[in-house]
Amino acid sequence: MINLLKRIFSWWHQSTIGTGFTLWKAKARLIGEDAQGNRYYEEGGDEGTFPEGGRRRWVVYHGVAEGSRVPPEWHGWLHHTWEEPPTVDPVPVKKFEKPHLPNMTGTPLAYRPKGSIAVAGQPGEGAKKDYEAWSPDAL
Repeated sequence: MINLLKRIFSWWHQSTIGTGFTLWKAKARLIGEDAQGNRYYEEGGDEGTFPEGGRRRWVVYHGVAEGSRVPPEWHGWLHHTWEEPPTVDPVPVKKFEKPHLPNMTGTPLAYRPKGSIAVAGQPGEGAKKDYEAWSPDAL
């Protein structure tokens, strides 16, 4: 019963019943899954619903629904930049490319530069001790 209520009301943990119904109604077929567990679907049937006959595409997030969790190769497929999904035609990875990471802003893993007040109080980090803030009374 709890799982049913979660599916109805909590869209941020998994796909809702509405998403499942939309995918069922569109006869969506599973195209693939990325390393983070996100699942990608494409509209089924003979012809797509777009004016040019294109098919709609969806991502069902594994966990938190955050757009930056979609890797570049799947992002290109979702937005019709290329027709074939990365499972059929893998995107070549350059030597200098790092693995995809979602946006970490607002999390403990966010980048905090040296001197940031966000890391103040940690030994050897934060604002310098010899810094004195300006005040209008000092004149």
